[in-house]
Amino acid sequence: QVQLVESGGGLVQAGGSLRLSCTASGSIFNINDMGWYRQGPGPQRELVATITSGGWKNYADSVKGRFIISRDNAKNTVYLQMNSLKPEDTAVYSCYLQIQRTVLGNKYDYWGQGTQVTVSS
Repeated sequence: QVQLVESGGGLVQAGGSLRLSCTASGSIFNINDMGWYRQGPGPQRELVATITSGGWKNYADSVKGRFIISRDNAKNTVYLQMNSLKPEDTAVYSCYLQIQRTVLGNKYDYWGQGTQVTVSS
């Protein structure tokens, strides 16, 4: 069984910073892609950032230059450093990790529980 635990959300003023983390535990052989989505007041979920096992990073245009995604493979953890936060960044942020549980097993996406980020103007 695999569990993901997120932390780091909260309330911050515009221009401030927050750091989210997401740690996986349990039966894990390998973690491939990691990333963050967010769900704001609108109907669409937005892919915020992804990082591959090789360290290749990709960002949504809305967060480029402000957010930084990173990973610590030894800790099975992905981070999202969010700087220069804007009110429009307010959302529930959820992590996902593409996990392979055994050497011959398939890869599956596992999701965190979501953490609220609120940016006040």
